[in-house]
Order: sequence, then structure tokens, then C-alpha cells
Amino acid sequence: MAQRITVDPITRIEGHLRVDCEVDGGKVTKAWASGQMWRGIELILQGKDPRDAWVFTQRICGVCTTSHAITSVRTVENALKLEIPLNAQYIRNMIQGAHAVHDHIVHFYHLSALDFVDIVSALKADPAATAKLAQSLSDWPNNSVADFATAQKRLAAFVNSGQLGIFGSGYWGHPAMKLPPEANLMAATHYLQALDYQRRINKVVAILGSKTPHIQNVAVGGVTNPINFDSQSTLTLEKLMYIKTLIGEVGDFITKVYIPDVCAVGALYADWTAIGRGVVNYLTTPDMPIDTKGTKFALPGGYIENADFATFKPITSFSDPYFEQGVKESTKHSWYETGSGPLHPYKGETKPQYTDWQDDGKYSWIKTPTFYDKRAQVGPLANVLAMYAAGHARTKFWVGEVLNTVSAIAGAKVGADALHSTIGRHAARAVRCVVLHEELSNQWNLLMENIGKGDTTTFNKPVFPKEEIRGYGVHEAPRGMLSHWAVIKNGKIENYQAVVPTTWNAGPRDEKGNLSAYEAALMDSPVADAEQPLEVIRTMHSFDPCLACAVHLTDTESKSTYQVKVA
Repeated sequence: MAQRITVDPITRIEGHLRVDCEVDGGKVTKAWASGQMWRGIELILQGKDPRDAWVFTQRICGVCTTSHAITSVRTVENALKLEIPLNAQYIRNMIQGAHAVHDHIVHFYHLSALDFVDIVSALKADPAATAKLAQSLSDWPNNSVADFATAQKRLAAFVNSGQLGIFGSGYWGHPAMKLPPEANLMAATHYLQALDYQRRINKVVAILGSKTPHIQNVAVGGVTNPINFDSQSTLTLEKLMYIKTLIGEVGDFITKVYIPDVCAVGALYADWTAIGRGVVNYLTTPDMPIDTKGTKFALPGGYIENADFATFKPITSFSDPYFEQGVKESTKHSWYETGSGPLHPYKGETKPQYTDWQDDGKYSWIKTPTFYDKRAQVGPLANVLAMYAAGHARTKFWVGEVLNTVSAIAGAKVGADALHSTIGRHAARAVRCVVLHEELSNQWNLLMENIGKGDTTTFNKPVFPKEEIRGYGVHEAPRGMLSHWAVIKNGKIENYQAVVPTTWNAGPRDEKGNLSAYEAALMDSPVADAEQPLEVIRTMHSFDPCLACAVHLTDTESKSTYQVKVA
């Protein structure tokens, strides 16, 4: 007999995600993903000055602030057909690169690793054996016996106090936890070390953006960072050299800790390369523009259908009609008024109409995006696969390195098809992290070279016509392809829509009843214990959900903060 499981909310994410599953015979047979908040930012922006939109859209989320800021100004610039100075492009690229590296490190270690790493089991590990294991994977200098012994004592203090703190609410001892104690201690130690390295790379965002979260330096037309090596109140050589130092400090952690840890977890949980496949149409955008018009990019993007690289179609610019014409949003299964069918974002409506939960009707505050009427998965996996299909050299190199390392640890050949999975999304995020870090260094060099030529321009002043103009902005954010869409008339915003990564992945069923990436990935997933649905949480965390970006409303009457129901 099928059991109904409700996990509400999924924790260790941004925002409130509810997941319902029916489990029969130890496997998921039906799934629903629901955004439990309403996002009304579109209504707030109506009538506002387009130059101010980026300030508001940053408040969509407390994590994805830079992503929304950059995408918003690109939206208005696209409508104006405004060129952006090279220095501004490079500075924005460095901000988004540093933000994404920070985000990916945090996601693996602090948001999702504990789905696979048993903290209590780590207390049984031998620090000497753990050091031997870690040193077999890399020459990271902080993989010493002393490092692991010290970390183990810190973990023991948490456990013995009866207050696990940051390690609370874990399914310790769950039958799906398979790592040996030494692997658990290694990962837990690196969890603690990662706290320092994510902080270092986030300093790059703070220096260039004036603060983080909610950067202050972007503007429609460029950035507000004046470049003058003779003034300490501007972007000086000293600050730029410090940024280079910070970038360099984080590199070894990514290649010698993050990549090996992901490979080890992937190899030791090799069965999870066959779980969580779901939607395999992949959509991603090119990013890190290296010209003033948004037609040349350091990182490519495009669309792959049905996991077939031969179908890859590149998106070639920030004004590519192929992308612009392909996006629609449906509200058939969302708590909004339903009109004649899916709408293009330029015509998008945000008219809430709550009906309570309906399995076969409306059950989410998230809309349902499609690309040429098909569901798509977005995120690091989509991004890495698209860059691989486009022939991006460093992506191909690191995909090969990761697959070869996993194969060596597992003692069996693991091919590229393993990436279409729960564990594959973690591997792709690690690949994207190292590729972005390398490109971050390259963008620093490009900025310095351009300044060296005597170019210190960072801003082109926008001029708004009275007639109606339309534009969209795209950005490959940490959780996937983000797009904003604006209709501007008489210099004011008439309509504004944000189609965000979690909207693509978490939106409810489409007009034809097709499942979202979240829902499809849960189908046939094993569930060992319905009271502790760790497997469901693993797959959800592999997407790094950001429900705050998708929705914005909470129930003030309910006192419950976390619950798992089994019916």
C-alpha cells in the first residue's frame, strides 16, 4: 500500500520548499514539489524607475543578491541596446565568479554533504588512517594526523554536550549512510576548513561590490567603481593586488579538497549515479561577456535536448532571438489566475489566487516555465554539459579529471552518463567551481591589461526614450540560468518578470502534466525509512533549491517549522 510522505519545509536551503511523495514498495511512485511562499516583487516594481530595479530585485533573496543585481541591470541595458565599458564587464564578471565559487563551496560542504556524511560515525575514525586516506587523494597540507585529531575532538565536544549545533537534525546512523568512519572524519574536517575558504573568496565580492550581500556598485550602464591608482577611495592597485591574492588562496582548496572530496563521495556512493536523473533537457546561458555588446563570452551556453550532445544549440548573445522567443510561463497548476494558457514573460501576469492544495490542480506558488513548450533542467549540471558540448577546453579537462578520479577510487569505469543523477549534479557543481575559479583569474588579468592601455571608463550614461521598449537580461547564476524581463514605457517599468533557476526546476506540472526537474528526479528513488526520508532530501539538495528566488510568502498562523508526515 502506498504511503504519503510530506516534508515541509526541506531545510538547509534558501526559502520554503514542500515536497510530497507517494512511496510504494520502497520507491517513490508520485511526487509534487511546492513553493510555499508568494513572490510579489513584480508588482512592487511596476511604476518604478528602471535604473532602480536592481536595488529591489536584490531583495528577492538573501543569497542570490549579486545574481539578481547583475541580471536586472542587463535587462534594462538590453532594452536600451546600451553598450557596457570593458572595465565594467570585467568587474561584474569577477563579482559573479567570486560569488559563484563561494556559493558552490558552501553548497557542498555546509548544505548538502551532511546528506552523505555521518558526523557521529566520524567519532569512531582513526585520525592516522584518515590522514592516510586523505593524503592518497591529494597533497593538501592540512590533511595531517593532527588536523584530523583536532577536528575529531571538536566534533566530540558537540556530540557529548547533547547539542549538535550546526550538525543538528541529521539522520545519523540512517541505513543509507555508507561512508566508513575515516571518510566521514575527512569530510567533516574539510567542512570546518571550508568555512574559512568560502569567507576568503567572498571578500572579493565585498571589495568590488562595496558590501555583500546586497552589492552597491552596479548601475544601468556599468559599475560605480572609479579606477584611479592615485586615490585610496577608488579601485586602487593595492586593492586589485589583494583581490589577486584572495583568488590565489582559494585555488588549492578547490583542486586539492573540494574536487577530491566530491570524487570520493561519488565513488563510495556509486549507486547514486543511477538515481535522480529526471528531466534531461538542459538550458543554460553564455556568461562573462568580454566585449561591450554582449556578443562574445568567456563561458558558452545553450540548449541540449534529451541528454544528446548532438542536439546542442548555442545561445550566441545577450540579444539572441532563439532564447528570447522560447520562454513561456504557465499558471495552470500554480496559485495564480489562469488565463488562456502560458504567457511570454513580457506579457506575464502576477495575480494570486489561492485554492489550497490540489494533487491534480493547483499546488504551488511557483509558476511553470517551459522552453519551446518543453520542461528543462537548469543549474551547474546543465551549464557544465553545455560548455562541454560547446567544446570549452577547461570544462572538458575537468570533467575528464573528475570521471577518471571517481573511476580510480571506485575500481570501475564511470562514464559521462553518470552525471545525469543526484551525485552527478554535485560533480558538475565542483567542475563548474574550478572552471569559474580559473576564469576569475583570467578576468583579473583582462581588467589589468585594459587599465594598462589607459582605459579607466566604467560607466555609460543611459538615456530613456518615451516610447515603449522591452528587454531581458540573463545570467548563469550559481543555481542555473536566471532571466529578468521588463517592459518600459515613458521611462517607467510597466511590467517586470523574473524567471529564476528554481522556477525552472521546481515549478509544478506543466499544461500537459509533465513533471518538473525536482519531481521527475524523485521518481523511482529508493526510500529506506519513510519516517526519515533522507533519500528525498539528498536529491532535492543536489539542485541547491532557492525558493526565496521563486516565491515570497509565509504562513504566519502555523507554528510548525519542520515536519515529516507519513500517511
